[in-house]
Amino acid sequence: MSIFKKFNIADWFSFYRIAAAPLLLLLLWMDERQAFSWMLLISYSTDAMDGMIARGLKITSSRGSQLDSVGDQITFTIGLIGCYIFEPAFIKENLTLIIIAFSPYLIQMVIAFMKYGKATAFHTYMAKLSAIIQSIFILWLLFFGPVYWIFYTMIIIGILETIEEITLIFMYDNWVDGVKGIYWALQDKRRLKEIKKG
Repeated sequence: MSIFKKFNIADWFSFYRIAAAPLLLLLLWMDERQAFSWMLLISYSTDAMDGMIARGLKITSSRGSQLDSVGDQITFTIGLIGCYIFEPAFIKENLTLIIIAFSPYLIQMVIAFMKYGKATAFHTYMAKLSAIIQSIFILWLLFFGPVYWIFYTMIIIGILETIEEITLIFMYDNWVDGVKGIYWALQDKRRLKEIKKG
């Protein structure tokens, strides 16, 4: 039981998103579109809440950042699977653009694992904006159908965010969390310390 005491309330919101994954997959298998959409909405809501709680209570940590990133990636992946299952015509119609948009993300993940041995957890402002737009588009698609201007905005912001993430990976020799963006990285004492050691 002592291991659970190490986790704070913000961590448990991230744990919820991870734990909800099997239920979301079950709802997909049962073809329960409405139930899946509402459950996905709850998962996205916990993503917004855990960050606010951590910052509000000043309980941010590297562990929390990693948990948040894992929860985000799982929820986003399941959301995409849901789009494919419930809106196959839209996915097939836009498959080329989707592949072009998400290929850089896969490259970024490979680079991160090769360099750090794990996924990044920079949590940049661009990443937060991208996550918000992604969640809005996916939920709107599942509840009401596609809105193309949101889709194109999601693609553009997603590519820009991934480019920024890759740039940050090359800027930091060691894994760090909580980097707001390239501008802030240039002034980050952790990075400057690495340069001096080098």
